[in-house]
Amino acid sequence: MAGASALRRAVPARRRRRGDTWTAALCLAPALAVIGAFVIYPIVATGRLSLTSWNGATPELPFVGLANYAEMAADPEFRNSLVVTILYGLGVTVLGVVSGLGLAVLLNAPIRGLALYRGIFFLPVVTSSIAVATVWKYLFEPDGPFSAGLNWLGDPSLALVSLTLLTAWKQLGLNVVLYLTALQAIPAHLYEAAALDGATRWRRLRHITIPLLAPMTFFVILEGLIATFQGFDLVYALTQGGPLGGTEVLGFLVYRTAFASGEFGYAATIAYAGFALVLGLSWMNWRLQGGGARWS
Repeated sequence: MAGASALRRAVPARRRRRGDTWTAALCLAPALAVIGAFVIYPIVATGRLSLTSWNGATPELPFVGLANYAEMAADPEFRNSLVVTILYGLGVTVLGVVSGLGLAVLLNAPIRGLALYRGIFFLPVVTSSIAVATVWKYLFEPDGPFSAGLNWLGDPSLALVSLTLLTAWKQLGLNVVLYLTALQAIPAHLYEAAALDGATRWRRLRHITIPLLAPMTFFVILEGLIATFQGFDLVYALTQGGPLGGTEVLGFLVYRTAFASGEFGYAATIAYAGFALVLGLSWMNWRLQGGGARWS
């Protein structure tokens, strides 16, 4: 009798769980449909396109297998673009972490007009990239206010520095907001205990703030790298990838290969290589954060 009673109780429980599963599936269906249509399908379609030599005009998709990937491996323009993108990404992330954390620490203090300062620093994030790049292009012209006798946009190395500074400045507000959110989640009693033990402000920053902000720092680094690997608008408006390919990041190379040269299949191959790099960076970030959790 006891076994039969337990069975009768188990059957409704299984039905409830089944009903909960269907309810969850119905709630997730719209989001999954959007992800499938705008994320998964484009990834699959781009992968298929990378195996063809489509020129963007004909309905036929001539299959070439891995020929595009072999061409990409031997392409000096792709190698140059990859190096430029890596240097660009490193510069943007280092500047983003240092400036974002520094300003967030300053803005986390009890000062008057704090909301105004936060709004000012966040303003570049929501400003049009084309408008911002146009202003910076004027500032870095040979006769512009920031020229200082240097040909900022005419020298490949200086042009990349200009692009890096512009991108880091435009992302600064977002990094500050992210770090401020993480700073405000740190328990105040940790700083109070450290102050009672005689720890200076620098030691509190070094041994409390920076270690506890490590997950947010990983996120800021990842967000900066992804933005630079996908970068196009600022490059297009500021330098057009020049001079001599000095600022031709992968995103701009994809655009030029597809729409200037008509090699949509090969452009899809380059885009897929960039996607693989971003995916690898995301995996590294996930592993590093997981490792930090295991050791904490």
